[in-house]
Amino acid sequence: MTSQGVPHESKAEEVIRGHFRRFSGRIELEEKKSSSPRVQKLLATASKTGSGNPGFPDFIGFFKDHPDLVLVVECKGDVAKHESESGERWRDYAVDGVLFYSDHLAKEFDVLSIAFSGTEKRSGRVSHFLQLCQDKPIPVFGSSLLDIESYLHGYYYDERKISYDYKALSAFAKGLNSRLHSNKVPGRNRALLIASILIALERQSFRDSYRSEADSKALAKSITANVSYQLQESGIQSALAEDLSQRFGVAEHENALLANDGELQDVVRSFHDKISTFRRDHQFVDVLGELYVEFLRYANSDKGLGIVLTPPHITDLFAEIARVDVMSRVYDNCAGTGGFLIAAMKRMVKDAKGNNRSIRNVKQRQLFGVEIQSDIFPLLLANMYVHQDGKTSMKEGDCFDSKITAPIVRQKPTVGLLNPPYRSDKKKDRHELEFVEQNLDSLQEGGICVALLPMQCALDVRGRAREIKRRIMERHSLEAVLSLPDELFFNSDVGVVSCAMVFRAGQQHNEESEVFLGYYKDDGFVKTKTAGRTDDNGDWPARRKKWVDTLLNRREQTGFSTKVKLSYDREWAVEAYMETNYTSISDSLFVRTLLNYSAYLFKNQLLLNTSSAPKHGAKRPLLKVSDWAPFMLSDYFDIQGTKTTSLADLEEAENALNGYPYVTTKAIDNGVAGFYKKWTEPGGVLTVDSAVKGYCAYQKRDFTASDHVEKLVPKFKMDDYIAMFLVTIINLEQYRYNYGRKCSQARLRQTRIKLPAKEAKPDWNLMRRYIQSLQYSANLNPSRRYLNTLAAQQDAAAYQANPLTPEELSLVYAEQWTPAEDWSEWTDAAG
Repeated sequence: MTSQGVPHESKAEEVIRGHFRRFSGRIELEEKKSSSPRVQKLLATASKTGSGNPGFPDFIGFFKDHPDLVLVVECKGDVAKHESESGERWRDYAVDGVLFYSDHLAKEFDVLSIAFSGTEKRSGRVSHFLQLCQDKPIPVFGSSLLDIESYLHGYYYDERKISYDYKALSAFAKGLNSRLHSNKVPGRNRALLIASILIALERQSFRDSYRSEADSKALAKSITANVSYQLQESGIQSALAEDLSQRFGVAEHENALLANDGELQDVVRSFHDKISTFRRDHQFVDVLGELYVEFLRYANSDKGLGIVLTPPHITDLFAEIARVDVMSRVYDNCAGTGGFLIAAMKRMVKDAKGNNRSIRNVKQRQLFGVEIQSDIFPLLLANMYVHQDGKTSMKEGDCFDSKITAPIVRQKPTVGLLNPPYRSDKKKDRHELEFVEQNLDSLQEGGICVALLPMQCALDVRGRAREIKRRIMERHSLEAVLSLPDELFFNSDVGVVSCAMVFRAGQQHNEESEVFLGYYKDDGFVKTKTAGRTDDNGDWPARRKKWVDTLLNRREQTGFSTKVKLSYDREWAVEAYMETNYTSISDSLFVRTLLNYSAYLFKNQLLLNTSSAPKHGAKRPLLKVSDWAPFMLSDYFDIQGTKTTSLADLEEAENALNGYPYVTTKAIDNGVAGFYKKWTEPGGVLTVDSAVKGYCAYQKRDFTASDHVEKLVPKFKMDDYIAMFLVTIINLEQYRYNYGRKCSQARLRQTRIKLPAKEAKPDWNLMRRYIQSLQYSANLNPSRRYLNTLAAQQDAAAYQANPLTPEELSLVYAEQWTPAEDWSEWTDAAG
């Protein structure tokens, strides 16, 4: 007993000792010391008192099968000494002390920390922390002592742990791909080689013998033989198994690899070691499947496979949208390497909740795939194989051949998932929608089909697409169309803009029923230099939940989703119908437009001095967006094309002041790509890029234009201030346009924008006064100030002797001075 009746810490230590005594076969516990040289080194400077002498926690535990994880426990007999407010009273408080030691150990280990205070297990206080190597400690596990299995399960299922290990797995796959590439193994053969090694390693006899095989050619033959044994024992028909064995026998024919002594042996050994490590750490995680998928991605990224791999987060999303469960029967009629089927399998197995009979049924009888490419089909088989089954229902052939698909149709699939091959020859290749039609016709009535398609399939209202849509809607119904991220296939080096279509099979489309349309463009993924598009910020789970909930509940949300009655001859894209979200409008949005325009003027010496000030004396009117009214662009602008002028037809001007802008489809610098001596288009208009994203800019000066530049010629008197307001508002419409959906003249004529209104007309005066009140508006129409500044910047005598020419003066006047006939109407408003 300590002074003042504080209980001995030995009682707290006995509680810990007694709890972990039951698990002595799984963990080795040391008290107030450590026999590990690594731990001794890390704790050499861990002195709570600052004396410099090494300190040790009350207990250090080593998990026998998990060498990278250590347990640290600190005990206090008094529950009042559990945790201090500062967190830095390491000697006196359990939590403070255990985290002190954890920080030292986490330089090389993952650390599970337990702070216990009290004299009895039932009444004591417990805090757990998990600090991964080189990371920060995070509270975990709640307030009760757990058994070893629970601690290990929580450790390996920790989201950070999974993320780190997945990145390590991905790095291994990337390095392995580069290694085989340097050994002159072609991309498709790389994938087959890896698949064959993975399958061979499933056999205990091969695992036991491959290390002793010194001859590379003999090892290659052994791989092929063991693949053959595995395929024959897996239930695949013998003729197919024999054929596949030949295709998987690529190792025997890679002479460059075999000539490199010991290289094949080292590849197999590194595979085995990595697989063993991950399987040990993640016994419930599909290591082989994850490794194979990652390898396919890297083999494909250097154009080794030449196929489009659907990103895994999208295959998982589609399975969830289709509400795949343990009773589903899933069909992919252009299965590729099996991404959708694997995603469905995982979801079905999870829904089986450990029922082994249900899981066997899922893998052996409820997954159906067809793949026509002979060099891709073995990769599909391998993918299904390393994911533990599902291979027996995979068919090689044409999904439009009834001999191939009839056995699948007899199984009455309930879910269709597909990403059809995209047409390279628009005239000869099958249309992507034909694959959707075939999938739908194979499903039982009421089944759900989710297809990943080029955006053009949603936009086409003519020719083949129109006819296929008509046929589909006669027998099936369109439920939803989702616009997906523009760079979804960045990792596969494919530039197509895509969408997801959701259909219900066997029920004719009712044109009076509303179709859900979603603007699902932002998945939170970011582009990285080494790993492509990844969810580095962890945003995807929350966004996925929102996407799924909004779709399944068919909720309309401004700027994100809407519902529309659709027929086969209308665009099936949210961009055509969704209301623009004006709630995001703020002063900063307009200020950015003014700043960009001012920078353009200054950069090109069209303005020699800039100011961040608003126009002198202007007061800011109130912008009440809720009172704005919708107006058609075509009511206030003549929407026309421009004459296309090539650079070859232009002669560069000496400087911007005596030249005319050349307006292009670029979305910076006011769309201008240089100044030239020729002009074809009168100024005082808005221009819009119709090739890329619908970027709008104000062209005050006369100009020339490249291809795909449309112009909006005002039917009213538009000054610089009104132009800046309109440019800001029109640029809010850019979400409607991309490489798949152009900002054409026809679409511009159908565009409706909201503006401040007065007596059912646009309130031009309010727009003008508002822009004048903002930063940088002083750079618009600065009138004689510009002439004075220009003169002041020259030598006075030289200026008098060599004044501006009439042509130069007219250009300055046109750029900076408002015509008198217009100015009289603006005097009162401008103050």
